[in-house]
Amino acid sequence: MIDIEDRLTFDERSTVDYILAMRKRWADTLYPALAEEYRADGAPAQTVEEAGERFRNLNLYSWFSHLERVQQKMLWKTAGDAVISRRDDLIDQLGEVRAPKGKLVLNSEVELPDWYTDFDIHIQPGGFFSDDLSAYVYEFGARIVMLRDNDGYKFHQLFTQTALPDLPDAARVVDIGCGFGKSTRPLANRYPKAEVIGVDFAAPGLRLAHAEAEAEGIAITYLQGDGRTTGLPDGSCDVVTGTMVLHEMPAQAVRETIQEAARLLRPGGALRFLEFQPTGDPFRDATIFEHAERNNEPFFHDLFASDLLEFCREAGLTDASWSPFDERNEGVRPEGWGDRREWHFPWAALAANKPEN
Repeated sequence: MIDIEDRLTFDERSTVDYILAMRKRWADTLYPALAEEYRADGAPAQTVEEAGERFRNLNLYSWFSHLERVQQKMLWKTAGDAVISRRDDLIDQLGEVRAPKGKLVLNSEVELPDWYTDFDIHIQPGGFFSDDLSAYVYEFGARIVMLRDNDGYKFHQLFTQTALPDLPDAARVVDIGCGFGKSTRPLANRYPKAEVIGVDFAAPGLRLAHAEAEAEGIAITYLQGDGRTTGLPDGSCDVVTGTMVLHEMPAQAVRETIQEAARLLRPGGALRFLEFQPTGDPFRDATIFEHAERNNEPFFHDLFASDLLEFCREAGLTDASWSPFDERNEGVRPEGWGDRREWHFPWAALAANKPEN
């Protein structure tokens, strides 16, 4: 498979490096300076709303907010231009799969809900579903979004290694909202005996996921469908999982996704989702809410305001819990996120189980 970064011109590489450097300095220099200015401004706020109102009046706030939005727009412009200029080669390789080990099942009848189509999530023009090249754009751009710390999909590897149960005889694992396969391929390595199924709305993402899995010789089934109504049989899965997908749904869709996961699980099966959760620090959490607004992710508020543990209990699951997740090197970290100076996502792993009886 073509890796676009291997083909960047000098000017393209320089632009990518500039955006990455700006993003890193925003996270590790500007954010700590904003936090210091906030602390010097008076007693800590007691609520997220109060913290947000206060830090919007700080001297550094305009730089902090402006650079976050601008760098994201620059990122997608650069990624889009790099992908479009190589359009023919990239489209061609999607059709080059020979003697596939896995399956790609597309369904043009799948209805995309308004909450999925009405926003350019992450400010990516046209979103992830609208064009054959959108998956390439997202795959390339996501590397910079994650500050190059998720190259090789390290976050997803850590999630499968530290959050998912040891089930050597697992027969079927489902990944809801699998995107371009970054979360699905690690599942195939974690559960080598299982049929691994990735489900997503976006045909472009599934085409790329399938082509990349085949290039690596990994047998995965990719289905275009709705994670709330997968069409898979009741009680047919050992693990149902998803990464960074629930925060992109309204609350009712999150509830329905968890209900579908519970329906799919066998007795004794495991639900595991990698997501985000409030940290309890009003200033920190206020910056997350603002990130969501500037990044065109309107349902962060729904996720943070919803009780997903109760959603799990309503669906008949037990032992529901959240655990902080350190994406750098530890994975699940029950003792908390730790003291981190830089801006970072409040990653957390949602766990629940289907009762044996």
